[in-house]
Amino acid sequence: MSTTKWVIDPSHSEIGFKVKHMMFTNVSGSFQKFDAFIETNGDDFENAKIEFTGEVDSITTGNADRDAHLLSADFFDAAEFPQLTFSATSFTKEDEGEYTLKGDLTLHGVTKPVKLDVEFGGLAKDPWGNTKTGFSITGKINRKDWGLNWNSALEAGGVLVGEEVKLAIELQFIQQ
Repeated sequence: MSTTKWVIDPSHSEIGFKVKHMMFTNVSGSFQKFDAFIETNGDDFENAKIEFTGEVDSITTGNADRDAHLLSADFFDAAEFPQLTFSATSFTKEDEGEYTLKGDLTLHGVTKPVKLDVEFGGLAKDPWGNTKTGFSITGKINRKDWGLNWNSALEAGGVLVGEEVKLAIELQFIQQ
């Protein structure tokens, strides 16, 4: 069977996340610079090889002071750990259009396994004749598992920054 290669379409993709602030609201952020590719056997995505790299210094939450704090040694320590990576270990079809993606996420110098839910958007040709595919990926990680431990206690109880990070990722790929 022939190998099919897919490259990211960054203008139609986004890597987003949300984390609780003060225990009652979510702060959203995203990474602006990233790359990803997929290799499949033909048009079948099950057991595809999937690799992702993101530039930590491209994080944005819409607040420059918060972004600077996230890039500091209190959180991502972007000077020491400039990239985050994901390498798939399995991509399993669960139902029509639904997959489970498992892989190793390396962040802040720590590699841990993660499990993500994937909705396959299908295949289509764009107006210029390129075959494209899209995926919506969701999941949750605990930031402390990757050594992102900074926090501040609140006077009324609880903490300033939640531990659970919700991932919301939209990826579009172009067949090569």
